[in-house]
Amino acid sequence: MSTTIKRNHYVALRYGIATASVATAFTFTLLLQPLFPYPFLFLFLVAVMISAWFSGTVAGLFAVLVSTVLVDYFFVPPAHSFRISTTAEGYFAAFIACALVASWVSSLKKKSEDALKDALDRLEIRVSERTAELMKTQADLAHLSQVLSMGELTASIAHEINQPLTAVVTHGHACVEWLSANPPNLEKTRQTINRIIEDGSRAGAILGRVRSLFKKEAPEKSWVDIGDVIHEMTLFLREEAIRRRVSIRTDIVPGLPRVKADRVQLQQVVLNLMTNAMDALSDASENSRKLMVAARADRAAVYVRVEDSGVGIGADFKDKIFNPFFTTKPHGVGLGLAISRSIIDAHEGRIWADSCPGGGTTFQFTLPLQSSET
Repeated sequence: MSTTIKRNHYVALRYGIATASVATAFTFTLLLQPLFPYPFLFLFLVAVMISAWFSGTVAGLFAVLVSTVLVDYFFVPPAHSFRISTTAEGYFAAFIACALVASWVSSLKKKSEDALKDALDRLEIRVSERTAELMKTQADLAHLSQVLSMGELTASIAHEINQPLTAVVTHGHACVEWLSANPPNLEKTRQTINRIIEDGSRAGAILGRVRSLFKKEAPEKSWVDIGDVIHEMTLFLREEAIRRRVSIRTDIVPGLPRVKADRVQLQQVVLNLMTNAMDALSDASENSRKLMVAARADRAAVYVRVEDSGVGIGADFKDKIFNPFFTTKPHGVGLGLAISRSIIDAHEGRIWADSCPGGGTTFQFTLPLQSSET
């Protein structure tokens, strides 16, 4: 019942608008009639257009019908009669035609506008739905990124502390051998235990530095002699180099200026590059397994070069080897060079790789000099 009442109310409102529009046009036309030699009927066309616009096609035709009756009776000669003189037939026919066209154009324009508005509303709804879906997808991707970052951090920490932990195990076996001797070699045991303490402390320092690296914290910089760092890593890898039958040579220019850097992180960079170089020499003949670490400086930076005599790297790999998880090793995880690049970038330096003309690979990185050390 309520639906019928609403429908009747809506119909009455539409026809009420049409009637009011025509009545207003009729009133003003009567007032303006003495001022014009011919009937002034343009206000009726406006009333028809308003009726068709706000009330629809049927109400617009109703306005045309009422306007036609009023014009015929009050304005077309002879006045106050439904008869039409011969001279006014064309004028009256033109008015009817204009009224019908005005009603049709107005109602068509209104329908087009309503259709456009409805399309825009539907488009806005779809955009809102798609935006909600994209926001949900973005949240899922953010969560996935966090999970992958945690996995990358875990793999990086495992990769970086593997070498000092391996050294701790090796020194532990050496301690057992020194203590098993008859008589026990306590001096060698004491030296080995000191190395275990150093490697354990270094593993803890590496853990803290890698965490700060992934948290984008500033490195703990101090004045570092890069030549001392290279000598430390050479001594650290001496036994491993002997086991792999790799010859390590250094070429360090005396009196290198110190750099403002995180010592532990620089140790990791040099260690990663030297370890990768020894891995690249695993397939070379024993007489050609050579590894050279060089360092020099100019007025702007210190340059460190790690060169091996292995098979080299392809041109397609030069831009990829520093990407996380990209590796050319059968059992590699692809994090050593990625971490090295992150460390060098954090020190405002640059790292790159080139193939040697005679075979092998050269890794180089630079560290800028501070003004006080230039």
